Amino acid sequence: MTRISALKKQLASGGLDERLREVYGSQADLPALHARLLGLMDTYEKEFGQDKAVRLFSGPGRTEIGGNHTDHQHGRVLAAAIDLDAVACVAPNGSSVVRIRSAGYPALEVDLQDLRLHVEERTTSAALVRGVAARISEMGYSLGGFDAVMQSTVLGGSGLSSSAAYEVLIGVIFNDLFCHRALTPVEIAQIGQYAENVFFGKPCGLMDQLASSVGGVVSIDFQNPAQPVVKRIDYDLAQSGYELCIIDSGADHADLTDEYAAIPQEMRAVAQCFDKEYLREVDSREVWNDLAQVREQTGDRAVLRAIHFFADNAYAYREAQMLEANDFHGFLEYINRSGRSSAELLQNLYCIAKPQQQAVGIAIAAARRLLDGDGAVRVHGGGFAGTVQAFVPTANMERFQAGMEAVLGKGCCHFLKIRPMGGTALV
Repeated sequence: MTRISALKKQLASGGLDERLREVYGSQADLPALHARLLGLMDTYEKEFGQDKAVRLFSGPGRTEIGGNHTDHQHGRVLAAAIDLDAVACVAPNGSSVVRIRSAGYPALEVDLQDLRLHVEERTTSAALVRGVAARISEMGYSLGGFDAVMQSTVLGGSGLSSSAAYEVLIGVIFNDLFCHRALTPVEIAQIGQYAENVFFGKPCGLMDQLASSVGGVVSIDFQNPAQPVVKRIDYDLAQSGYELCIIDSGADHADLTDEYAAIPQEMRAVAQCFDKEYLREVDSREVWNDLAQVREQTGDRAVLRAIHFFADNAYAYREAQMLEANDFHGFLEYINRSGRSSAELLQNLYCIAKPQQQAVGIAIAAARRLLDGDGAVRVHGGGFAGTVQAFVPTANMERFQAGMEAVLGKGCCHFLKIRPMGGTALV
């Protein structure tokens, strides 16, 4: 713990720059980070008192690169932490109450003496805090309260998983302040998933939290979700000649929980035709051999979604291989294959209740035209609304952005960097 006055001096003198580059990468915008962290500490002092001893923490957003809706069927994914994150200025307060002030949100207080599921808290930040604390407490750790001021650059509803960034941030704070840093990044990710599934009420897989918690580019195999195989891929996207762009389609962000939930439900229905619980346990040849019966039992959409799983599970593995072999063009080919599979088989580009609204499909079509065969584009994240992912030649960035903004409006393109470090204490 360091007093705020000392941290401000370190920031002003550049004394924290090496650490910030370690976390955010060599291309980090240090002046912007300095201003952001100074502002965070100023707000902390206004909310909780002058010149207290504090720590600074960060939890990054993530981008899904390969494996669209494969994680919940115990499949493979390729994902990465990004340079947009949630940051916090924190100090223990000697009580059992967690008090959080987040920019743009109401003040939050959670009493850790009550870690029961509160149905009325579902879909709120309080549910995530209580859920993370409940799971860590079940693991045998004694937790205390803290005061925190938070601010996030991870856009809500952007497909960059602001919720995972928040869960990982809360997990890292508890781990650092009360668990002697005994929890591993994988455990922090699993704790975050538990909080989101059980307390928040969203049936997400584990990919978002793992990518945020571990950092860098990671290939993850969920064949055994209790012990996922996580492999960091040593590839510098900045040297590829391409830029990672996340495009906001502008689609309606109404409640999509039912649309998301239908995908794992239908995939598992196909698995159950073969007395299995998850598609990873099924040989795809069995599905093709018994296709007529499976269609009759589950319906055509479920079968198509199962076929997507088998294809994209293989693509995610091949994408990682391509990066390890320094074959970026081979990598891009599999990204495009993944995108076509999501559109044609997984069918998560638009909501069937509102077929006239297909902003994600429009964004993909416009991006594909602007890329003109050089690069890749696919739906990003859960789908149905939200964002599209593109790999854009660096030389074509300005033209691409102008073309996309002509279709979707100013500010739709977000060019991101891969962040080498996951959830962590900054200082």
